[in-house]
Amino acid sequence: MLDLKNLEAFVWIARLGGFRAAAGRLNTTQPAISARIAQLEKELGVQLFNRGTRRVTLTLKGMELLDHAERMLTLQAELVHAVAESTTLRGLIRLGVAETIVHTWLSRLIERLHNRFPLVSLEIEVDTSIHLRNGLLAHDLDIAFMLGPVAEPDMRNEALSSYPMAWVASPSLDLPAGRLGLADLARYPVITFSRQTKPSVAIQQMFKRPGLPPLRFYGNSSLASIVRMTLDGIGISAIPPAVIERELAEGLLRLIPAEDPLPDLDFTICHPVDSDNPLVPIVADMALEIVRAQRHGAPTDKRRLSQTIKNENLTDRTDA
Repeated sequence: MLDLKNLEAFVWIARLGGFRAAAGRLNTTQPAISARIAQLEKELGVQLFNRGTRRVTLTLKGMELLDHAERMLTLQAELVHAVAESTTLRGLIRLGVAETIVHTWLSRLIERLHNRFPLVSLEIEVDTSIHLRNGLLAHDLDIAFMLGPVAEPDMRNEALSSYPMAWVASPSLDLPAGRLGLADLARYPVITFSRQTKPSVAIQQMFKRPGLPPLRFYGNSSLASIVRMTLDGIGISAIPPAVIERELAEGLLRLIPAEDPLPDLDFTICHPVDSDNPLVPIVADMALEIVRAQRHGAPTDKRRLSQTIKNENLTDRTDA
């Protein structure tokens, strides 16, 4: 009977293209990986890798084995998911998260995961969706909550949540009354996500209309930094109101009624189709449960935002 650990080493060498990379992925040493492959090749009586090049490649027999090995590991993951007791399940989940999720409901997911699976370890990488995508494709992450989907045939995508964006400013900023057009907004620096992200690209395109002054764009990869700069009155920010509910409630920031709507942030659960980590579907299901409970337990973010902006408009007309 073949040892599943040997098959696991074989699969990860094939995916990552090297023994050292597979050793890092499996948290072991390169000699240990080499020993597993040597044992597997001895048991099967075939050579599985061509080792003459810098990047190891599969032999014909190795190619034949890869599909079977991946299916066996997937079946093992499904078995563990279905049968194992939550209090005894061990393992590591490497989770990539966009910062908007961190500022909304990530802590509830971590708490629920810890309560149900106390022996499971969690590594969290908070980054832009561009970098999270690269981490998934490089197999450095098991699952990610990001602005998706990831348009790759070996990636599974599932709609997670949607957050509206809004123009936000400090009350100390001297803004015209009423609904602001792009020409009004362009008088101030625009503070938002990094330049290459989806929402930032959409915002930059908005300000390329004829007759508008050059945009002073302050891209930032840290949502906390964006909020801080907005509080300090440096400019107008484009962010989800869901992450600044306290600042809005305390009057430290205000929503700015605008003529041109901003794009929503549509988040997706992304993970490899061939994932053999039994924790991946568990984390995905938990995230969906939390989002659904949040959606059904309170008014949706869009409804709350729409009502808030409506109130802002009424206030502006009264003041005028």
